[in-house]
Amino acid sequence: MTENDRPLRADAARNRARVLRVAYETFAEEGAGVPIDEIARRAGVGAGTIYRHFPTKEALFQAIVADRLRQVVERARDQAATDPGEGLYAFLFHLAEQGATDLGLTEAFAGSGFDLATSLPEAEREFTTLMADMLARGQRAGTVRPDVDVDDVKTLIVGLQAMRRFRGEQAERLYPLIRAGLTPR
Repeated sequence: MTENDRPLRADAARNRARVLRVAYETFAEEGAGVPIDEIARRAGVGAGTIYRHFPTKEALFQAIVADRLRQVVERARDQAATDPGEGLYAFLFHLAEQGATDLGLTEAFAGSGFDLATSLPEAEREFTTLMADMLARGQRAGTVRPDVDVDDVKTLIVGLQAMRRFRGEQAERLYPLIRAGLTPR
């Protein structure tokens, strides 16, 4: 059994969980540019504790984004199953709302210093496959134009998140406009 295969001691597991929680909150509030020392200070641990679990700040950010993507995919699956025609819209507007509170996820979707396809290829592939499925369901249900593709949806997600983050609730008034633009005539 190697050192990496051993289960964490209880205190180490608590520290890791606290670091992840604080890192999530900090990245959501301030983005990926926050120094490790600041995350360590907020978590009440030394920077060495973080580096024992995550060799780089990028590895820590990657762990946070992977978990957030997993949550996004689970929610999207639920939305798609509930109403195939409306699932894509619910998903888009939910992700836009995430942009108001989660700058880290917004930066990850925008590719701002973090490439999802390179850093988390399986998670990105699962996310893209799910989006393609939701899009196809909406198109079959007649609620989404047939000429819209997954890249269009990805671009809309980034734009909606940025609008929601930087224009606040004013951005919500654009949701009906976006929906009208995606709906077949």
